[in-house]
Amino acid sequence: MAMKITVTPTSLPEVKIIEPRVFGDARGYFYESFNAREFAQATGEQVEFVQDNHSLSAKNVLRGLHYQIEHPQGKLVRVIAGAVFDVAVDMRRSSPNFGKWAGVTLSAENRCQLWIPPGFAHGFVVLSASAEFLYKTTDYWFAEHERSLLWNDPALRITWPLDGEPVLAAKDAAGKPLCEADTYA
Repeated sequence: MAMKITVTPTSLPEVKIIEPRVFGDARGYFYESFNAREFAQATGEQVEFVQDNHSLSAKNVLRGLHYQIEHPQGKLVRVIAGAVFDVAVDMRRSSPNFGKWAGVTLSAENRCQLWIPPGFAHGFVVLSASAEFLYKTTDYWFAEHERSLLWNDPALRITWPLDGEPVLAAKDAAGKPLCEADTYA
């Protein structure tokens, strides 16, 4: 049986772009947005998702960079309306890629997903007039363990494709630079 997804590593090998095989005709299209067996075979990751989240954001809203210092979450993210630039930052001090980032455009049009394993901070900025963003997580959200990495930390040098100033939540505007942030071993 042919795989229904294609997996491509980003510049951070653990962060992967997932492209589904889309079956389309004059009626529209169909694809499996998640299949545990296919995901495990294609990525080598055995994951159990425990929570699904759905957000709607306007243009230039920047959410992140978020992570949980305890109960770290793996995330499988996708966009079902609009487009975002999605970013993952390696927060594992023992990693050769500590403090490095990968960014990918996710859109309703390209139907790509991004797998972000535990140990990474995650964020996105909305490129379109609005965007609906869906993601599955491997652990629950715990407010007391959530951290925000400063989205524009000069040490990270993230090239956000912004059209004007970003719209930020207070917790994201007050994010900590990498040199002061809680990190993983």
